[in-house]
Amino acid sequence: MKNCHSCFGKLLFVVCFSLTVIIGGGILGCPSEKKYDNPVVIIQTKFGDIKVELYPEKAPLTVAAFLQHIDSGYFKNTSFYRVLRDDNQVTGAPHSYLIQGGVWQANPGSKEKFRLIPHEPTSKTGILHTRGIISMARNEPGTATSEFFICVEDEPGFDYGGVNNHDGQGYAAFGKVVEGMNVVDRIHRQPENEQRFIPPVAILNIVRYSSKAPQ
Repeated sequence: MKNCHSCFGKLLFVVCFSLTVIIGGGILGCPSEKKYDNPVVIIQTKFGDIKVELYPEKAPLTVAAFLQHIDSGYFKNTSFYRVLRDDNQVTGAPHSYLIQGGVWQANPGSKEKFRLIPHEPTSKTGILHTRGIISMARNEPGTATSEFFICVEDEPGFDYGGVNNHDGQGYAAFGKVVEGMNVVDRIHRQPENEQRFIPPVAILNIVRYSSKAPQ
């Protein structure tokens, strides 16, 4: 009888401990999902997901346009098609490190669908081009539409007053990678020719991950 009571006691302890772990905070070793105060999107690629937090309070026009493109499905089956790194830039000129993507390579005729986004410079948003920042590609200020890039290194030349734009207005940064920079780095290392990925790196889709965290 002593052995039976001992076994029963051990079993009761295990059951009670398990219930405490589950009720008190989820299964041990499985952290709860992180909550964000801003919209978050997932860039889905064959190398993995890139999770990006957007900053609508700082760059409202750019974020609104980007989310509208996502909700309209424009980024499905598009690509990262351009890369800048040490081995494909002119010696003696300022070097940049980034991957650029959007609809242009996969569907260049879709340009007519997009409205021009008013330029939101870093002098107004305060979002500087550091590693992991996502920003809009453009020609002249106010001509950005659907093409974007992710900084692989700090890029102060892309900020307002920086040396990478003849107009000094910089690019419109609007969010930052919060998970998946290892994926960005892997894409950055893919084969290229004259700054073009060979072949382009497929963007399977860009989807919303979450809205504002509950208050």
